[in-house]
Amino acid sequence: MKSTVKLYSLNYTEVQTYLTALMFVAGNIVLPQLFHLIPAGGTTWLPIYFFTLIGAYKYGWKAGLLTAIASPLINSWLFGMPAPAVLPAILMKSVLLAAGAGYIAHRSKQVSILLLLLVVAFYQVTGTLGEWALSGSLYTALQDFRIGLPGMALQVFGGYLFIKYLIYK
Repeated sequence: MKSTVKLYSLNYTEVQTYLTALMFVAGNIVLPQLFHLIPAGGTTWLPIYFFTLIGAYKYGWKAGLLTAIASPLINSWLFGMPAPAVLPAILMKSVLLAAGAGYIAHRSKQVSILLLLLVVAFYQVTGTLGEWALSGSLYTALQDFRIGLPGMALQVFGGYLFIKYLIYK
């Protein structure tokens, strides 16, 4: 089920890029706090990535990259989550997500469940390999695949609904 939506490619010289990123960073601060009220909510639902995916897909990789970097850093600084020890892996996956979502959206000019599944698979598989290199532990690197499948599904299906129906512009 593919569908055409209005996608943007914001530049760093535009104030709108920073305002858009700020809005998605705020979402990436609130959503993880809500999911952390559930036991293992962060590791199961992977909420820190949700608005990065939406921001990068809808508004381009530049807005997505700002969101991808600022969200984990601000969350870690304010709330200690993600823990500083896992921050490099989270940042790496966030940046991969922003790049992948921005690229796929730019190339396809449409949104679909399959395209979002490809984006999530790209950042998770590539990020897992990177996390394995960083941590030296395949078991640790595979955590998102062991525990976070509901979060990946939320990103694909929730992201599709959000991009397609909730963001009108």
